[in-house]
Amino acid sequence: MKVIITGISGFVGQNLLFYLNQKEIEVLELCLRFQSWSNKIDMSADAIIHLAGKAHDTKNVNSIDEYFKVNRDLTIKLFNKFLNSNIKDFFFFSSVKAAADSTESVLLESINANPQTPYGVSKLEAEQYLLSQKLPKGKRLFILRPVMIHGAQNKGNLNLLYKVVEKDVPWFLTKFKNERSFLSIDNLNFIVYEMLKNKSLESGIYNLADDQTVSTNKLIKIISHTLEKKAKFWNMPFWLIKSIVWLGNIFPFFPLNSEHLKKLTESYVVSNKKIKQALGIKKLPLTAEEGLIKTIQSFKNNK
Repeated sequence: MKVIITGISGFVGQNLLFYLNQKEIEVLELCLRFQSWSNKIDMSADAIIHLAGKAHDTKNVNSIDEYFKVNRDLTIKLFNKFLNSNIKDFFFFSSVKAAADSTESVLLESINANPQTPYGVSKLEAEQYLLSQKLPKGKRLFILRPVMIHGAQNKGNLNLLYKVVEKDVPWFLTKFKNERSFLSIDNLNFIVYEMLKNKSLESGIYNLADDQTVSTNKLIKIISHTLEKKAKFWNMPFWLIKSIVWLGNIFPFFPLNSEHLKKLTESYVVSNKKIKQALGIKKLPLTAEEGLIKTIQSFKNNK
């Protein structure tokens, strides 16, 4: 099998490249940074996995237009090339943020999408275009909506929490009670590989998430245990938290702003039942806790 991957230099791309190579799948890189990319598509490939995109910026310094140029327009151009090729499968890595920025119930693929950020809107508009096109016979389209992905060398919010525990800073957002879905890179790799193998899988939108949810307070305990430290909690009053967030919204270098607070404390539970049922999978290789421990251990080992 031969697979084309865009955005291969990123965190997900590098891990997926290594994983698929181990499964004896030939992986070809397609760099979309140069206009000549359209002439470099290997038409003998079996699938395109489109990872390249403009990531969500929590500091709000990215140009709004850039989200749409990269996440929507570039995806449309690549998909049109796919439609006019002999390549069978197209994987578009969208995001759960294309569906909803927050949710009070378990997020399903059937939700009436209503993103509130340029990132989410740009991803949704790309999805809408792809779904509006008639697929030639024998072709399939998979729109994947992963939750926050983590793994070795990941520098997202997990790294921020890791530093809090590592420096013995008490976790001061204890008052917030939540449950969140995560996705380990190992489980992501496994799902993509199973999708590539399964020739009867139907086109559609699929959420990607670990099987279990984890609260932020529980995550602090997991990090502390992995670092062989005692978890430290501080019930900081809400008025003081609001003051810190207010400063963070004004000064970009401040460690906590409204966006960070939302990511760290909101509940965001995503169902992965659709993709597991479609693939005939009862459970993913790693539990949510096992995946988190593996990621946190990588931070510890790479100091």
